[in-house]
Amino acid sequence: MTEQLASAQVGDVYNQMMAMLTGHWISQTVRAVVDLSLADHLSGQSLTAENVAQLEGSAPNTTFRLMRACVALGLLTADDHGRFSTTPLLQTLRTDTPGSLRDLAVATTLPVHWIPWNEFTTSVRTGRSQVNAALGMEFFDYLEQNPSQAQAFSAGLRSATAHFLADAARAIDTTDVNLAVDVGGATGSLLHLLQEANPTLRGIIFDRPNIVDDAVLHTTRKGLAERTDVIGGDFFESVPAADLYLLKFILHDWEDDGCVRILSRCREAMNPGGRIAVIELVLGQLSDPGFGAVMDMNMLAASVGRERSLDEYDALLAAAGLRRTAIRTTNSPQSVIEAVAT
Repeated sequence: MTEQLASAQVGDVYNQMMAMLTGHWISQTVRAVVDLSLADHLSGQSLTAENVAQLEGSAPNTTFRLMRACVALGLLTADDHGRFSTTPLLQTLRTDTPGSLRDLAVATTLPVHWIPWNEFTTSVRTGRSQVNAALGMEFFDYLEQNPSQAQAFSAGLRSATAHFLADAARAIDTTDVNLAVDVGGATGSLLHLLQEANPTLRGIIFDRPNIVDDAVLHTTRKGLAERTDVIGGDFFESVPAADLYLLKFILHDWEDDGCVRILSRCREAMNPGGRIAVIELVLGQLSDPGFGAVMDMNMLAASVGRERSLDEYDALLAAAGLRRTAIRTTNSPQSVIEAVAT
């Protein structure tokens, strides 16, 4: 019995490693699923691969092969007549599902994310991200030169916000806040969540000039244009005056010096009594670092930034003339760190 148990355990770890090694196959398969809108086409009905191919103008044979693989992955089921049906897993990719991960699936498989991983081992060996060598420029400069990817990246951030940051938004009290700035806010998803909860809250979405048009469109669609301004600029140089600054997944994109510059600009512009809310994946103890440790590998591959521990965030805040007043954990992997001027 002991030998059988040991053999089963060996089999389990080999299967686990195989799943890890083939993970990139799966993510690109999901990208194709999104591209062919399988979740939408199969909502409420069963279809054959030929039906889907006609709807999408795709090759019937390879559409069938994709959908068969989706059965193996739990995204679809199939009957003996070649008809495929959706599953709850596939429904997370539907366009009209609240908290849909469709846009996030596209964003995480964009070339701007994908290409730098080819140089990941070099990044580890040299101690520095090879994103510049892989893309020919830095991550955000590449996005500025590739508007379609920039749009998809912003949509992915919005998708992540809708799915992961609702808890974080609930942890931020805006009762006494007149004006909040979503710094590097892309389409302003976090700001919009706060505004929906507080009907008197005014806001500013502040991001690169190449991003703001999409922010205007999204704000209008949300019916929040009257309470929201969209401003293009450089948060290393200055930010608008406000009572609350939202830094959602901003600091992890930059080296320490860059983080201190961003925080300092917020500190300088902050209205009396204002505060900063930093939303990040705060690393836990070494014995249980959490998902942030895996995200940190993505940061090493694709940016100059990194994930950090609470002590490291405290050091950044102190260097910018700020002190932490609270940290709030949520049911999501993210934490909310709040700080005021010292």
